[in-house]
Amino acid sequence: MDFIQVSGKKYLVTGVANKKSVAFFVARSLIDNGAEAIFSVQNEENRLKAQKLFPDSTILICDVERDESIRQLSEYFMNRNIRLSGFVHSIAFANYSEGLKPFHETKTDDFLQATNISCFSLVTMANALKNSFEEKASIVTISISNTRATAYGYMGPIKAALDATVAFLAKSLSEISKVRVNAVCAGPLKTSASAGIPGYVNNYLFAEQLTLRKEALKTEEVANTVIFLLSPVSSGINATGIVVDAGMSCNYFDQKIVTLATR
Repeated sequence: MDFIQVSGKKYLVTGVANKKSVAFFVARSLIDNGAEAIFSVQNEENRLKAQKLFPDSTILICDVERDESIRQLSEYFMNRNIRLSGFVHSIAFANYSEGLKPFHETKTDDFLQATNISCFSLVTMANALKNSFEEKASIVTISISNTRATAYGYMGPIKAALDATVAFLAKSLSEISKVRVNAVCAGPLKTSASAGIPGYVNNYLFAEQLTLRKEALKTEEVANTVIFLLSPVSSGINATGIVVDAGMSCNYFDQKIVTLATR
């Protein structure tokens, strides 16, 4: 029995650049289960990287900061009459070149750029692709497990905006289709992107001790939840964020850590 029901379907996956990303594991699982993964990346450099990872797949370029680039992506699917069963939004960027600063010192340009790329691109891409989605297609974006207790600097409020956007986009699309929109809210992961966040490694190790199993969250575990939400099996889930954090969110007062901190 094909429980996951993605075989023969086509999905657009964004954000693949290396083997450590959530998008990579999602795409690999889709392909392993008989689906076709079509990719979009920011530029030619990333296209070449993605092509090495998935040599038999179509790799498109879409710079979400450019309206023309998003329009061209839309035209690619429309002109070829490609029907998408789902879209994985795994795009995020924040400028940490000056390190993590107090939130009140955030630069306007940095905040607006990060919001556009990490949050609003979900809306612009969904709008551009709306006529290429199958009737009951599924959109899944990647968020974080807790937007209040975060060490991501100003990315915390932006991910909170992304979480809110999921529900608004789902409701808006429901007026013209049955397309679902959900988020997977992941705990700290060992990815190349997260490695660029100042101080992240220590926070990652701390988060591992807060999980109930005392074992870090695996990127594959997050990807598995994405696959579930892309699948018709999750048809009853819409406008929702599913937290995947190995129980960390209920364990902030782990007694072993409390004891160590209060010695």
